[in-house]
Amino acid sequence: MTDAFSTPLTLSGPLRAPLQMLQEQSYDGHSSIHDDAMAENLGFRAGPIEGPTHFSQFDPLCAQIWGRDWFEKGCISSHFLNMVVEGEEVRAHVELPAPGRTRTRAWAEKADGTPVLEASVSIGAGPTLLEERMARLKPTGPLVILGDMRVGMTGAADEPVVMEAEQHMGDLYPFSLAQKLEKITERSPWHDGAQNPWGRAIIPTEMVSVLAEYSAKSAGFPVNHPAIGLFELARLAAAQRAGERAFDMAVQLRADQLFGDGGAVHRDIGRPGAPEPVMDQPGEQLLAGPGLALDQHGDAGGGGAFGELHRL
Repeated sequence: MTDAFSTPLTLSGPLRAPLQMLQEQSYDGHSSIHDDAMAENLGFRAGPIEGPTHFSQFDPLCAQIWGRDWFEKGCISSHFLNMVVEGEEVRAHVELPAPGRTRTRAWAEKADGTPVLEASVSIGAGPTLLEERMARLKPTGPLVILGDMRVGMTGAADEPVVMEAEQHMGDLYPFSLAQKLEKITERSPWHDGAQNPWGRAIIPTEMVSVLAEYSAKSAGFPVNHPAIGLFELARLAAAQRAGERAFDMAVQLRADQLFGDGGAVHRDIGRPGAPEPVMDQPGEQLLAGPGLALDQHGDAGGGGAFGELHRL
């Protein structure tokens, strides 16, 4: 027997006004594009809100669809279309998947309908939005940011990573987890205590990129840094695909336990058939009209691979 209708249905969240927390970000000793003055010098209205901030608005929707599997296995693969500045409101949407489907379409838009990002959200293997976009790219020319890196290169040392509630997360992320939770767009009691399926507080999805970046200097990879922080997510160039559980707060792990193979540069160290690209090559319209076009991968859970570093 067939279903009565095949009409696509959408789960939508409320309009939210995300807050900017990177005004004091320092990048190689100077301000980044998230600083209002720097952004205005570059022709923007104000410093853009960091992309992963928007991921929190998808958590309630994906948790409604997939429950705890979203926090353990979830992956959001997004292409940013227009920047958001503080004071603007954003609404997240997720297309309801058919029963048993492990991937679906997601997007966010401003109150006036301006698109903010498009994304795929998933809890299983299979191509993500960014993998599909990468497959359509023209072959790269000479690399710039990662021009001195080679596949198989390993970090200089083990990279211990931990996120305590009051821990300052460095110059790139000049705030603590506790400060983020005070301003996070969608707060959950699961972020605060042990009343959840894992028995301890978990790190919000949007803070996974902060955890990934925290030990970057210890690796000592020869990354050619840009003049300003437009490419600040290069280190996250193929963020972790989720594994068996959500990220716990205040549990010290090595980078290889979080993201894969001891900080090694790999073409693909994820599950079979699951490369993890997160940014297009710099030449593909990073500045798109009045906003920023930026691709990024992010995952709700922990224990997966650090993925690929390529096309950067």
